[in-house]
Amino acid sequence: MTGPRALLALLLFLLGFAASAQEPLRIGSKRFTEAYILAEVLAQTARPHASVELKPGLGNTAIVYAALRAGSIDLYPEYVGTIDQEILKNAQPSASLAAMNAQLKPLGLGVAVPLGFNNGYALAMKAETARRLGIATLSDLSRHPSLRLGLSNEFIGRADGWRGLAQRYGMAQQPSGLDHGLAYDAVTAGQIDVIDIYTTDAKITHLGLTVLADDAGYFPRYDALLLYRLDVPQRFPAAWAALQRLGGSINEKTMIALNAKAELQGQGFEAIAREHLAGGASDTVQAAGFWAKLFGPDLARLTGQHLTLVLASVALAVLIGVPLAIAVAPHAGPRALVLGASGLLQTIPSLALLAVLISWVDRIGALPALLALTLYALLPIMRNTCVGLAEVPQGLRLAGTALGFTTLQRLRLIELPLALPTLVAGVRTATSIAVGTATIAAFIGAGGYGERIVTGLALNDKDLLLAGALPSAALALLFEALFGLAARRMRRS
Repeated sequence: MTGPRALLALLLFLLGFAASAQEPLRIGSKRFTEAYILAEVLAQTARPHASVELKPGLGNTAIVYAALRAGSIDLYPEYVGTIDQEILKNAQPSASLAAMNAQLKPLGLGVAVPLGFNNGYALAMKAETARRLGIATLSDLSRHPSLRLGLSNEFIGRADGWRGLAQRYGMAQQPSGLDHGLAYDAVTAGQIDVIDIYTTDAKITHLGLTVLADDAGYFPRYDALLLYRLDVPQRFPAAWAALQRLGGSINEKTMIALNAKAELQGQGFEAIAREHLAGGASDTVQAAGFWAKLFGPDLARLTGQHLTLVLASVALAVLIGVPLAIAVAPHAGPRALVLGASGLLQTIPSLALLAVLISWVDRIGALPALLALTLYALLPIMRNTCVGLAEVPQGLRLAGTALGFTTLQRLRLIELPLALPTLVAGVRTATSIAVGTATIAAFIGAGGYGERIVTGLALNDKDLLLAGALPSAALALLFEALFGLAARRMRRS
């Protein structure tokens, strides 16, 4: 017996070793232009030495950091000031990377590979407005409380963001939350007066904005580097050695130029990173037009991800919702309670529900997205099941009882077949909801057509937004056609 057991143990060890050897290096990023580009640079640098899974545009600092802690990603580009203020909650900036690593080590994390540039926060406004009002510094801005501020939601909520800034400078303005990708259009159109910017944004010079001097020295430095899980160098030694060589390879001028290629020239992140790593030699990459974006090489992958989320969530909702509705349908009290609870879930904003589920399952990606879509699909399925069962004539139930049917037999042979058209109508509604709501999955790295929408928002790229929205709409119409065909067949039968 010792021999077979030893052989089995060896086999299990080898299988485990093979699985770990095939495990990819997961690289994430936040949801703004520079983060997408840096993630591509990291991925292309590591790819010759390891299998790499890229998870770009995951969201703000809290979401990407949570993904790192949970092991959903292994590393991502981050900034010293953000780590100090948002992650470590330091009142004063760390004196060195060694001090920062000492604080991060108990969390199983570390920082390394300073990339060579500082991308700080600042406030900016139209140059003509700044000249007219005599505003050059943040102290000057504080003396104009009537100016309209449109700040990114993350900046408003950050420890090193609006609240501390307003306190330092005595600012009385009440800012409005605005997506960073849309802020530049809003300020140039005169809809707002002041926005928060990253100092390596390409549009600052392009649009002729004035960056207000931080004369009270509120903002710390935001030097770019890698925030990583401490086991990465051991798990991916060759890839880690390659990433180390990126240290000091990107200065601020270079980063602004890379951002400009995405935001002003419409080049793709992959092409920008490839050109940069090739030494900046131009390969005359042309900006993709709308049709190229719509039918891009990612269409099949995104369609598969979107379909998987929709079909899996609706199937789960049917498996949970139909038996539950059958159980409570004859009882008014429990029926009202269950339908009321599922209706309450419908009122929770999708992003808020995702945030709760991420903290609950302690990971990002398909699982919390699938759970959210399932919860949203429950109400129409359960409600229609209850309605369909209630519409079964009482005489037919009595006839089934008279024929000697048990409760289950009567349900299977009489009630469910008669309720089926109404039940299917509920599944039809749930599917339509799931197709539209699945676009939010991209905000937490679950893919689908929303990936294009999220990137389009980050770049303020209307063509890319449409390239994500139109396939989603087409998929919804396809499902409507299929359910319509099924309904006609049921009526004929």
